[in-house]
Amino acid sequence: MAQDLDRELNDLPPDLRWREWMRRIEAVLFASARPVPREDLTRVVGQGASVDLLIEDLAADLEGRAFEIAKVADGWIFRTRTQYAPVIKAAADVGDQLQDLSEFDIAVLAAVAYHQPITREGLKDIFGKEISRDLIGRLHDRHLIGTGPRSPRRGAPYTFVTTETFLVAFSLETLEDLPDREQMQDAGVSR
Repeated sequence: MAQDLDRELNDLPPDLRWREWMRRIEAVLFASARPVPREDLTRVVGQGASVDLLIEDLAADLEGRAFEIAKVADGWIFRTRTQYAPVIKAAADVGDQLQDLSEFDIAVLAAVAYHQPITREGLKDIFGKEISRDLIGRLHDRHLIGTGPRSPRRGAPYTFVTTETFLVAFSLETLEDLPDREQMQDAGVSR
């Protein structure tokens, strides 16, 4: 079916072609629950089209609306502007992906993010206590962490890393967007 898609739209004048490419990107982002990478978006526009410029124009079209396009992880996603979060919570039982995480759960996520790949033993060193398999399992089940690389030696411990879902949940484009570790320590938020 995708082979039948006219990506070039040569029968349209340039301004209408550009507008159609913008709408295609909008449709793909609207339909996706995950960030959509550039490679996927290039499949719905012509060869000479710049996905970055199309997204810029689409973002400008959305100015003043309740939702926006955000660059998250390695792609783009539609999301509600933060100032409307209280409105959504008041009107609908949508919950918050992070709402039922404890402060300790979030601290463990932060430790994984800052020290990845990290083992349970590494987490124990940071927190001064054993991190339960249940906690690791809950974070893994919610796709906030995943298993990282293991040493090639037999019996080597598993390591943990954050995932794209982690980036989306915390509205980060990359791990480089994490707050500076020293600033976190100065604020008493991390060790």
